[in-house]
Amino acid sequence: MTTAPVASDTWIRRFHPAPNPVPRLVCLPHAGGSASYWFPLSAALKDRVEVLSVQYPGRQDRRAEPLIEDIETLADRITVALDPWLDDTRPLVLLGHSMGAILGFEVARRLPTGPAALIVSGRRAPDRRRVEQTHRLDDAALTAELRSLSGTDASLLEDEEVLRMVLPALRADYRAIETYVYTAGAALDCPITALIGDTDPKVTLDEAMSWRDHTIGTFALHTFTGGHFYLTDHQAAVTAHITDAIRAAVDRR
Repeated sequence: MTTAPVASDTWIRRFHPAPNPVPRLVCLPHAGGSASYWFPLSAALKDRVEVLSVQYPGRQDRRAEPLIEDIETLADRITVALDPWLDDTRPLVLLGHSMGAILGFEVARRLPTGPAALIVSGRRAPDRRRVEQTHRLDDAALTAELRSLSGTDASLLEDEEVLRMVLPALRADYRAIETYVYTAGAALDCPITALIGDTDPKVTLDEAMSWRDHTIGTFALHTFTGGHFYLTDHQAAVTAHITDAIRAAVDRR
């Protein structure tokens, strides 16, 4: 039996270790987000799925590390970090929200055998480009952007010390995703499931539907009421869709 690596490296967090042969779900956070964002999902799935959450540099316990400001480099580093976790006996599924969805897609392209499935949330397909300059905003405007998306506790945004810690990583992540340019290549051969909020300013239904052009496998789209962080209000339903996507990927193998 293959022994899992110890989740002590800088990139990967494993909150609830699970024995073979349950599948692994790699979760990639949104811009400004951290690995702990996925702790509730890990807790909800712990008896069925082992969740690995990615910690980007420049936040929480990695706050002193240099920030990475481009998607390609981030995807390269994450792919290398995942290498010890690749196990032929355990299907690997990728899940990303917002910026994490694009990172999930780019990591999927880099994995030697590809993931069993890709689940993308709150993000338009990689070839659906918008001109966005949020990373160029001053701190006050960047904080206002955070408030508008309702993904951060409002009380934290009133704390100047918290903002000093959060804003550099957020700005770097926005620079990474807003300067990302999709490079055409072979479509993935795994299923893609897209999840979006119906009032999300970051993605339209049509832009989400375009994910189907990036796989030769099956495609499914599920919409929820709410904006960019619709997940907060629909945790049980989102978890159910994620579970269904993982189960279908395992059955497909």
